[in-house]
Amino acid sequence: MDAGLLVLRLPAGLLLAGHGVQKVSFHLGGKGLVGGTEEFRHDGFRGGPLTAVVAGGSQIGAGLFLAAGLLTPLAAMAAMGVMTVAGTVKWPKGLWVQNDGYEYPLVLVVISVALALTGPGRWSVDHALGLTPWPLWLVLATIVLGPASGLLTRVVLHRTPSASEGEHRARTAD
Repeated sequence: MDAGLLVLRLPAGLLLAGHGVQKVSFHLGGKGLVGGTEEFRHDGFRGGPLTAVVAGGSQIGAGLFLAAGLLTPLAAMAAMGVMTVAGTVKWPKGLWVQNDGYEYPLVLVVISVALALTGPGRWSVDHALGLTPWPLWLVLATIVLGPASGLLTRVVLHRTPSASEGEHRARTAD
């Protein structure tokens, strides 16, 4: 079981961290902070570079902590939150990733829930520090608060396009 949790944690965590690196740098195919900021603006979010830095930093931190099995419930909560926001952006495009759908964010949310529920296993920093098992109340709270914080972030930071912006988008889409 511990080997299975390690095999789940490492790639999921490192891919999530890499996804965050792309938001704030030119590494791993990223377009730098300017590109990350523009991506969020295009998706209807306000906040400018700060939004990109917080989202990218959350993905990097949560991903690295999940990969290491460090503070697993809290790392899972952060991963669930940021990927819930991503899922809300992709929701109108449907499930499948080939249509830019929410498949990838959903998979990362599910993996994060599973890791919060099972714990990171013996081959983890949490285990080495004697932090496992985590109390059930904390695990359940993180599973609720992660997606809830993502939905709240969406409500607070997402702007409704004005009529002129909507008309401009319609014209430029043709």
